[in-house]
Amino acid sequence: MKYATYTANGNTFYGAINDEGAIALSPEFPQWPTLYDVIVADGLNELATAAANKAVTHTEFDYEMVMPNAPRILCVGVNFPDRNAEYKDGQEQPKFMSLFPRFASGFTGHNRNLVRPPENHTLDYEGEVAIVIGKGGRRIQQADAYDHIAALTLCNEGTIRDWVRHAKFNVTQGKNWDKSGAIGPWLVPFTDAAQIDDARIITRVNGEVRQDDVLSRMMFPIRKEIEYISTFMTLKPGDIIVTGTPTGAGARLDPPQYLKPGDRVEIDVEGIGILSNGIEDEIVSKK
Repeated sequence: MKYATYTANGNTFYGAINDEGAIALSPEFPQWPTLYDVIVADGLNELATAAANKAVTHTEFDYEMVMPNAPRILCVGVNFPDRNAEYKDGQEQPKFMSLFPRFASGFTGHNRNLVRPPENHTLDYEGEVAIVIGKGGRRIQQADAYDHIAALTLCNEGTIRDWVRHAKFNVTQGKNWDKSGAIGPWLVPFTDAAQIDDARIITRVNGEVRQDDVLSRMMFPIRKEIEYISTFMTLKPGDIIVTGTPTGAGARLDPPQYLKPGDRVEIDVEGIGILSNGIEDEIVSKK
């Protein structure tokens, strides 16, 4: 079962997605206004039960960022060995992972356009798997880490490259432009390690494969990410961890190839789905 946030006829719903369309479930669960509230309440099984015998309610709809009110999104940077080598600084695998925050306002939904701002045109793609925490905890051991995952989704962790260089010690500015990235299309409930341990992540730009790697090659596997992050902060239900992108982003090509209007980016992970987005320029009104 897959669960998405979507808009139809001017109203926003969450519901189950199948080959025929969407089954609106949010009207049946007023106590859980959003998918974030469903995750916090450990309600995915109840959604599955409710959707089991229901007909499709919407065949035409627009996807939204899957959890648009997610309060905490934490991203792991430079997490594949070939990605580390791209920096050409002679450093081996770092002892600790790189982390930075992103905010929900920086993401849009599946089949919507990423927005390139007029201030800078170095909009780049980063295909990643994201995990949604279902059971909170502090100092979680790696052996127990998967018990804390509720669901999986995909992320195009779009970045304005020039803006990550505006300061010496952080990348927050370049990572949080409004609607510069996407998370979705949906949540897939996490059931076992096979869903992610050897999952292959492929990023295509206009049909050309740009990124292609397997999660088992990450320098800091998902179990380690959960252990490390929960050491310094209490993970809570609804937290999203974006787990890292392979080599092949546009900034590292020769010459660099940044995204422009008319391009289409697809993040493809078998068992989770395909996250697809076009590109558009932000329209800035003249005062």
